[in-house]
This record gives sequence, C-alpha cells and structure tokens, in this order.
Amino acid sequence: MIQLTKRNGERFLVNHTQIESIEMIPESKIVMMNRDYFIVRESPEQIIKRIAEYTAKVQDVRRELTIVDRR
Repeated sequence: MIQLTKRNGERFLVNHTQIESIEMIPESKIVMMNRDYFIVRESPEQIIKRIAEYTAKVQDVRRELTIVDRR
C-alpha cells in the first residue's frame, strides 16, 4: 500500500494494485477498479515513484525470505 494525501491534508493508504487510472487534472484523480476515486495532492509522477519504491521493497523482502542456507 502507498500513502497519499487528500486535498484537505488527510493522509491515507491505498492499495496500488486496485488503481485503474490516474487522471491529470490540476490535482491527481486516482480512479480505482470499483470506480471510486480520490483527489490527491501528489502528482502522477510522485504516485508512480511511490508505487515503484513499494514494489521494489516488497520484492527485496521476498528475496530475503527465500534465501536458503544449504550448508
């Protein structure tokens, strides 16, 4: 999940795998797969960067957990 900020300053977490699209209006409009949406302060570039960082972190954790010592 990634953290975003609503226009009123409230921070929240969103499951990035449920994002269908990001509309670029003066703010960013995150449209979810169930057609709900959120207007957030972050730019599309910032959102994409957070998704990439989160995905990389999850893959690193998985990589650490799958290391097997075969001594």
